Amino acid sequence: MKNLKFKSELCELILSGEKTATWRLFDDKDLQVGDEIQFVNKETGETIGDGEILKLKVTSLGSLQEEDWIGHEKYSSPEEMYKTYRGYYGDKVGPDTKLKIIDFSFQKLKKF
Repeated sequence: MKNLKFKSELCELILSGEKTATWRLFDDKDLQVGDEIQFVNKETGETIGDGEILKLKVTSLGSLQEEDWIGHEKYSSPEEMYKTYRGYYGDKVGPDTKLKIIDFSFQKLKKF
């Protein structure tokens, strides 16, 4: 099983069912359709649930289409999006940066 870490506010969106997709840049886990995943709160280290990768698409940040935003949080501008991802991945993030769009199933742990 592979772990995916999320900030606390994103964990809340996952738990509420609003967030059903994640974008991953520079994938060091070789995420693939069918992978079983654990959802971990990056700030507390707690596992909030588990699930499976249902669908995966590879594109670039500058080539995002309307359907790529389904189940993912929105940004007010491309600059805000780049700033957010630079916070996670560093200054190497820009329009040509490749990303994996991952649609997932989610089953929360009983304590959440």
